[in-house]
Formats: sequence, C-alpha cells, structure tokens
Amino acid sequence: MSDFLLVHGSGYGAWCWDETIRALEIRGHTARALDLPRHFMQDPSLGRYADAILAEIHDPLTLVGHSAGGFPIAAAAERAPPGLIERLIFLCAYAPRDGASVASLRREQTRQPLRPAIRVAPDRRTYSFDPALAGDRLFHDCPPEVRAAALARLVPEPTAPQEEPIRLTARYHATPRHYIRCLEDRAIPPEHQEAMTEGWPEGTVSTLPAAHSPFLSCPEALAKRLISVAANPLSCRPTPG
Repeated sequence: MSDFLLVHGSGYGAWCWDETIRALEIRGHTARALDLPRHFMQDPSLGRYADAILAEIHDPLTLVGHSAGGFPIAAAAERAPPGLIERLIFLCAYAPRDGASVASLRREQTRQPLRPAIRVAPDRRTYSFDPALAGDRLFHDCPPEVRAAALARLVPEPTAPQEEPIRLTARYHATPRHYIRCLEDRAIPPEHQEAMTEGWPEGTVSTLPAAHSPFLSCPEALAKRLISVAANPLSCRPTPG
C-alpha cells in the first residue's frame, strides 16, 4: 500500500483533494493534503512552500502536485533527504526546469485560455479568479453543485512564488517522476503539458480524459491512476537533467 501527500495549485486548497483521499483510503492506501502557507506569511516563497511540505513528511511517500503545485513539490524534492520522497506525480501541472518559474512557463504557452479569468490585485502581490469565467476554465466537466462549491472556495494567490525561478540539481533529477496530462484542460493547454514533458522516458507520462480539476470531476479515476503509477516502477523514473 502507498502513502500520498497531495499539494494543491493556484487558488485551491487542501479541500480540493477530499474526494480523492476518500477514494484512495477505500482502496487501502493512506493520503492527506496540506494548505500551502501562502496566506499566512508576509513573504511567501518556493522555499517556504518546500519547507511546509517537508514538515508533513515523516516516512517515504508519493508526493503529488497539481497545476502550479508542480513547483513546490520539485522544490521539496531538492531539499529532501534521499529516499524520503519515493516519487513525484505531476497532475496537469507546470513541470519545472532549472531557471524557469511558473509564470515563465505560463508565458510560453501558445494559447492562454485562463488569462481572461485572472484578476490581478492593484498592488500586484496577488491574483484571483473571476467566478463568472473560472467555472468554465477550471471546472467545466464537474457537476453544477460541485462547480459552485469549488468556485466559492477559491482564494487569492500570491504572485511572488510564481515569479521565482527554481533551481534544480541532480538531487531533483534523481527523483522518479510521472506526469498525468489532462486532455480536456482549459487552464494549461494539453499541448503545453505535452511540451513540458518532451524527452521524458517512455511510460512516465499518461493521460486522463478530464479538465483541470480531476480530483473534483473524476476522483475515482484519479485515485486509480495514482495507485497504478505508484505501484509500477516503470511508470516513475528519473529524467535527465
């Protein structure tokens, strides 16, 4: 059986993983999620996010990051003692490369379907999602009641950690990883997800017929995929630096 720690993306919180955690636990696995400390400190950063993740890890486990959560899990892998993070799973996430930031990878997209839904604060320290547009971009394949509940729980996101370049060394590249590409994503275009994983070893990228929030639209299918990836050594392998 596997143990999973689940990390949310921009605007979301630990709440978004509730149904996936239930689906994992029903199948005999253990799982939990955390809230990144973005709203409880003056100067959030990738390093602080990584420290918060590592504070939750006491035994080897699988670390999963959604969307912008791909960068914090990579930063945690950089800092973790060898073997503590057994594997990284990127769920329709920004897959980092050395020197890049979430914002720089976002700007590389040839399409920007989420941009009309983003509202930057006057001081530019945070941004949030326009609920009139975010439902279509983030939750279009969710039942109406799930979509409404999720929209009500979205919160502002600090910009600084997403503009911060990440530094990746052999320590990160030695960590086995897998990418789950969501084929109906209207936030991070599927073709950009594909581009970010170009050159990854065969078998380390899979797809789900889902939009940007599969933990809400298809938690059972997502749980089964996470279990399958964690159980198959060939689906998670280090990638060249």
